[in-house]
Amino acid sequence: MKNPQVTLHMANGCNIVIELLPQEAPNTVNSFLSLARKGCYDGHSIQRIVPGYVIDASYEAFGREECKYLIDNESTSHGFPNQLRLEPGTIAMGGYGELGIAGGEFFFPLAFSEKLQGNYPGFGRIIAGWEEVKRWEGVPTRRVQHPAGLPIEINEPVEPLTIQSVSIETFGEDYPEPVKREMLRLPPGW
Repeated sequence: MKNPQVTLHMANGCNIVIELLPQEAPNTVNSFLSLARKGCYDGHSIQRIVPGYVIDASYEAFGREECKYLIDNESTSHGFPNQLRLEPGTIAMGGYGELGIAGGEFFFPLAFSEKLQGNYPGFGRIIAGWEEVKRWEGVPTRRVQHPAGLPIEINEPVEPLTIQSVSIETFGEDYPEPVKREMLRLPPGW
């Protein structure tokens, strides 16, 4: 079986090709593919850059109701045998590591971090276009407050870095909708 691939087609003409790794985080891959199929990433601009740490696609569920759900956090700290090292060139799923939950908000590590490793599920590798993601680390940004007032460093790009569309290649394999967890309350900022 060949791993699925997705391509983030950026508005500036650059493409970022990602090989997804369902063997590391199957439900996380299902979550990412589900939202990509529904067009949830299309037209979305990267929201958070922390140089030397991470680039977050979103911290507020992409501003869309269909993105406001939680799944189990498929990382080693929560009992999953996920061995993907979160380092430059990988993609991981954001969430609330200490609570054992994730969702659909993905990020790109800019450096290896003990804080991230084992607490957030890695689910893919960039196989083309890493230089574009790395370029984002140096673009001009402005400081933004978290919508719920959380003490999180948020640097928003001054000029939008927009995902125009996402194309998916599953090589004939079926990837179902993710198994979702019951939400007793929404995460801060959603």
